[in-house]
Amino acid sequence: MNIYLELNNIIDYIEDHLEEKIDYKELAKMVGVNEYTFQKIFSVICNVSLTEYIRNRRLSNAGQELYLKNAKIIDIAVKYQYENATSFSRAFEKFFGVKPSEIKKNPKNLKIYTKLHFNEMNEQAKKIDYKIIEKEQLVLYGKYKNTNNEKIKGLAPKFYQQMAKKYGEPLYGMIEYKDKDRYFVKAYWIMYDKEIDGLEKKIIPKGKWIMIRIKSQEVDEIQAASDMFYQKFLPISKYHFKDIPELEYYHDNITDFLIPIED
Repeated sequence: MNIYLELNNIIDYIEDHLEEKIDYKELAKMVGVNEYTFQKIFSVICNVSLTEYIRNRRLSNAGQELYLKNAKIIDIAVKYQYENATSFSRAFEKFFGVKPSEIKKNPKNLKIYTKLHFNEMNEQAKKIDYKIIEKEQLVLYGKYKNTNNEKIKGLAPKFYQQMAKKYGEPLYGMIEYKDKDRYFVKAYWIMYDKEIDGLEKKIIPKGKWIMIRIKSQEVDEIQAASDMFYQKFLPISKYHFKDIPELEYYHDNITDFLIPIED
């Protein structure tokens, strides 16, 4: 038996039943052990208890829904298997740091607890810290190079250095995609917030953005954050993404990875 393959099947089952009561005995049967043994295996491999994992996934979804929808707190509490609003609010505040009624006013407290996926090596549960921010319309000037998913890692830092040498330190990087699925990279831009001869003007509309902060401007770390977002965050996110490029905002030796979302 491949325990990691079996655990992936269990994780998929949990994901499909987050809005229902989950019987741990049924999960244990999927790997042919008793309930106690299964919970022990899960905790050891995942470094998180089964109960905590399910609770965190439910709260993660609940936070997104309360932010995005005009849902009643009690309805969301019942949906995610809480007996009453009080117990839900207590768990919610412990997870997000604010009460359910305050999450719309405090989107910076939102976070995603990602769905687990196992390869042959153990992969532990993680959370993705992010903020929802609003930005006014941006008028930027820059140049681009056509690229793709494989070439952008090598192209981006070289292009950045070329532009920095010629025009000064850039303020933004911008990534265009070929389609709405935001998978196939089309072009990488280097952008400035002032008009410069020879650079093309681009207008980025006012709107909301998911911001993930990377305490680095190294291309490998930026790429790792991008991979994490699209591989772990996007598949379980309830946000709707705008069909406009994403931005990388370079400042104070950090990079803000910005993904546009619908209001």
